[in-house]
Formats: sequence, C-alpha cells, structure tokens
Amino acid sequence: MKHLILGNGPAGVVAAETLRRAAPGDEIVLVGNEDAPPYSRMAIPYLLEGHIDEPGTYLRKSAGHFAGLAIRELRGRAVALDVAKREALFADGHFESYDRLLIATGSHPVRPPIPGIDLPQVHTCWTLEDARAIAALAGPGARVLQLGAGFIGCIIMESLAKRGVQLTVVEMGDRLVPRMMTTEAGGMIKRWVEKQGVRVVTSAGVQRIDPGAGAPLAATLSTGETLACDLLIVAAGVAPNVSFLDNTPVHVAKGVLVDDRMQTSVPGIYAAGDVAEAPDLFTGAHLVAAIQPNAADQARVAALNMAGQAARMKGVLAINVLDSMGMISSSFGEWQGVAGGDGVERADEANGRYISLQFQDDVLVGATAIGLTEHVGALRGLIQSRTRLGQWKARLKETPTRFVEAYVACQRPHS
Repeated sequence: MKHLILGNGPAGVVAAETLRRAAPGDEIVLVGNEDAPPYSRMAIPYLLEGHIDEPGTYLRKSAGHFAGLAIRELRGRAVALDVAKREALFADGHFESYDRLLIATGSHPVRPPIPGIDLPQVHTCWTLEDARAIAALAGPGARVLQLGAGFIGCIIMESLAKRGVQLTVVEMGDRLVPRMMTTEAGGMIKRWVEKQGVRVVTSAGVQRIDPGAGAPLAATLSTGETLACDLLIVAAGVAPNVSFLDNTPVHVAKGVLVDDRMQTSVPGIYAAGDVAEAPDLFTGAHLVAAIQPNAADQARVAALNMAGQAARMKGVLAINVLDSMGMISSSFGEWQGVAGGDGVERADEANGRYISLQFQDDVLVGATAIGLTEHVGALRGLIQSRTRLGQWKARLKETPTRFVEAYVACQRPHS
C-alpha cells in the first residue's frame, strides 16, 4: 500500500508518523513545496523577534527524522489529480502514483486586488521566505504599514514592534480580529494595542499603493490619507490550496469537504488541516477550522482510516487563542451566539478582563475571554463535552467568571 501525502505542514507530518505506526510495512511519501524542511508557520513571529533561528521553526529537530521512519520526502507542487488512475501530476511534469491520498496542502495568503500590491516592498507573512524579506526591511525606525488585523495580523504585530518599527495597522472591520472576537472584546484589544504604541485605523482599507517620493511606497487609504512606508505587509486572510482539484470529482466548497472519517467525496482520498472543511461539533455544517491542534487531530483520524482502522472525529470545535502584544484572548465554539440562544457579557477593561458566554438552552455553546488564561481550558471542556449545566446556567449568567466551578461541579454525578 502506497500513501501519498500532499503537504508537509503539521497535518502532513502527524499523518505520516501516524501511518508509520499503524502500517509499518506501507510506503509513505511526504510532499512539500518549499525550500525548507517541514516547519511551523506559527513560529515565524518568534523568528522575526530573534528568539529562534530558522531551524527553531522546524517541526522535527533531529536530522534524518523522516528517513529513519522510512518516510520518503519529496519536493514538489501538485497541479492536477487523476482519480481514475490514482496519480498526481506535479509542476515539474512527473507523476506520483498512490493507493491512498491525503490532501494536507494548507492555505495561501490572500492578496487583495489593490493597484500596486505587487511592488517589491509589499510582502505577505506566511513562509520562511516571507520572513527573510520582512526582516531585511523591518529595521529600527522603518515605517511599516500592515493591512489586516485578523488572527495572523495580530500575531505578527508584537514581533514587528519589538524590531523597533513605526507600525500602522489598517483593518476593514470595526475592531481587531472581527472574525473571532465580539465587538467589545475586539475594541478592548484595539485600545490595548494602541497603548503599546501601534497606530490602528479601523473601518478602512488600502485603495492603492504607489512608489513614494520620500519613501519606497505611498499607500492611499479609503479615508483619503496617504501613508509613506518602507514596507507594507498584507495580512488579509488565507484561502485553502485547492486549485489542483479542478476538474476532479473531489467536492470542494471553501475547502475540501470531508466526513467524520476525514474522507472526501472520492473513496481513498482524505483531507486534513487548513484545507479541510469538516462537520461542526454543534451544527453539523461544514467549516474550515484552521488551527494547528485541529490539524493534528484531523491528521491522526485520516491516517488511521487510510491504514484501514476505524477512527472518527466527533466534530470540529472552532478554537482561537491569540496573544496581541501581551493581551491574551480566546474564543471557542459558537462565540457569536446561536439563533434562539442567550448569553451574558462582562467587561473589566481596567484590569484587562472580559468574558462572554453563549448558551443554547442549558448548554454552553460558545465563549470569548480576555485575560482569563489560567483555567480557560474549562471553557473548552464545557463546550466540547456539551455538558448540560442545569442550575449552573443561572449562576453563570449572574457571575460568568465561575465557569471553573461549573466545570468541576458538572463533572460530578448528581451535582
């Protein structure tokens, strides 16, 4: 049996290692398309800060790790798939056959159609190559404009600030991280970041980028303001890498649609990680949950099924944990609330604390928190286990910070 894994990020690596344990005699080919060993994109901010070097980003530190597991590494980019012949065509013209295929191709950064976005001082922050380019331009005093303050944008803000740049962040939404934070929570993060010396412009975008007179770039905002900058970083979101699946029977929506075994619409083809669109824990609707722990869980399930073992995902739980220049925030599940549900919200901005809980009947289905890091896993536990809270719902609506007590009490029988 030959297993072909397209993508050598966290999902691909975990899948390859799981397959080796589950199928000791099978052939495994792990494909990556970058000029680097398998690495974690989430480590790039630490690289920019100087806390680690490039090898510090590698997912497996020992030389020869994959060779020692008899996992063949291949450099290449899949451009087409023939599901009838069970072959993948690569950009260099060669074909690779498979018996089982895992699509773990991840995502790519979105570059909005802004005039001038291809100028040489405009970069995304997604790859090691991007990090090298940013480091070369983001020296002390450099004028840096960051387009986007979503998850990726907020992660890299601190590393840029620590490099001593003059940072301005422009976000189309009315708050920071609008796709993972409530209005109040996103506003708190914005005000915190501004106190750290970052200029933030919300409800605005970049209309065009031109070569500057006194600087490499001149960016014109939708507000009419023009900013001189030495570097413009595009952090406007990502999209799954699925173009090679055009003209195949593999069903694709936003990502590759999979069932609870991580199998696609084509038997023998699986998907995991940022590219996979899997059923939600609560609604059953498909969603892309692009976080590393989720990628690892999906990869294990996919690999076990590829090896002929029965494994299933209980459902994807949206989880986001973010460090925005020292302010730790998190959101879980249906953090924005559900139709027919109710919730509670409390804010203590002076002490950097915030919590929002969302309920459906007496089940906690979503939560948002800032500054409550010590026991935040209890929130995830209550949501993921779909625990019926009973009388604890009323207590949480009165004092939502008692979620740890609720978690402990609801684990005991007859509490």
